[in-house]
Amino acid sequence: MIHDEFEVFAAALSPMSALMGLDLGEKTIGVAVSDRMRTVASPLETVRRKKFTLDSARLLELVDDREIGGILLGLPKNMDGTEGSRCQSTRAFARNLSRLTELPIGFWDERLSTVAAEKALLEADTTRKRRGQVIDHVAAGYILQGALDRMRFL
Repeated sequence: MIHDEFEVFAAALSPMSALMGLDLGEKTIGVAVSDRMRTVASPLETVRRKKFTLDSARLLELVDDREIGGILLGLPKNMDGTEGSRCQSTRAFARNLSRLTELPIGFWDERLSTVAAEKALLEADTTRKRRGQVIDHVAAGYILQGALDRMRFL
């Protein structure tokens, strides 16, 4: 089930279950997961996008392997808070994914998450090649960590 409001999404989660955070791009999907206590987000992998059936199969494989209790998608809003075509494609992805799983699916405002991930990787003196390999799942980690931090205050 898809939840537009973050508070409703958080309330729909099973206790003591990990979360998966996704940073959807045109060519890749960054994936991060949390621990069962929902305190720490860890970047996991970057899925190279092919077609939805293959992409969703890999994501659902990770859901099963990691015993995920909910999926959070980064919602790429414009800087003024409006939703553009990238938000529409993210919502379409969520609708398609919701047909394949009963898990709660929610959204988190991802503005500047990739910028923050890039800055952290630069500060860690990561090579350009390595940054290109990990930026998407590091950004997913930033998205998921922001949501986890917010959940502590609900």
